[in-house]
Amino acid sequence: MSRTLALLAGLLFGTGLILGGMTQPAVVLGFLDPFGAWNPRLLFVMAGAVATTAIGYRFVWRRKAPWLGPSFHLPTARSADGRLVLGAALFGAGWGIAGYCPGPALASVGGGDPSVLVLVGAMALGSWLASRLPARQA
Repeated sequence: MSRTLALLAGLLFGTGLILGGMTQPAVVLGFLDPFGAWNPRLLFVMAGAVATTAIGYRFVWRRKAPWLGPSFHLPTARSADGRLVLGAALFGAGWGIAGYCPGPALASVGGGDPSVLVLVGAMALGSWLASRLPARQA
């Protein structure tokens, strides 16, 4: 049941990204160019995501546990470390260069564009390399 719901949530998310134009790098890069041909579309997608999340969390936090798990898993870190800063910098640089963040890149794989396939392969390699870094000490 949890895998089916995860699949449905992923399909809904991917459909939203496609309908919002986030699988078109020109839209994202247009947002990142405020002094050129600025495109506010990403701003509206982000505002919709923030509003949906804010409403959803009001319902979720009323529950003692999630529907499909014994407890919530919340982050415990309260400070930024080198791994976080490096990861954020790499994410931002990759997003600005490619015009994709991970969700839209995965949603775009079905299109068969070789550059997207290379990007997703690089994301997978980066994720694997990051998993090999020493764990953060509590």
